[in-house]
Amino acid sequence: MSDTGLRDPGLQPERTFLSWSRTALALVGLSALATRILAVEVGPAAGALGVVGILISAFALASAHLRYRAVARDFVAADAGERPLPSGGRTLVLVALATVAVGAAGFGIVLALS
Repeated sequence: MSDTGLRDPGLQPERTFLSWSRTALALVGLSALATRILAVEVGPAAGALGVVGILISAFALASAHLRYRAVARDFVAADAGERPLPSGGRTLVLVALATVAVGAAGFGIVLALS
C-alpha cells in the first residue's frame, strides 16, 4: 500500500498524545498549587481536593496512553484492511466534567471566603 493510506503524515496520534500529556501535567501542577494556597483557608479538605486532581490527571494520562497505542495499532490494521479505527471520548468528557467541577468549587470557595 502507498504512503497515502490512513496514516496521517503529520503524526496526529502522537501530537494528540503529547497534548493530553501536557494537559495532565498542567492539572498536576494546578492541583499542587491549589492545595498549597487553599491549605490555610480550607484545611484538610484542600489535600483531598489535591489528591482528586492528581488522580484525574493520572487517569487522563493513562487513558491517553492506551488510546494512543490502540490508534497506532489500528492504523496498521486499517491500512491492511482488517478493521476500522476506534471511536471514543470518555477521557475528554471526564476532563471536561472535572474542569467544570473545579471551576464551581473555586467559585464556591471565593464566595465563602468573601
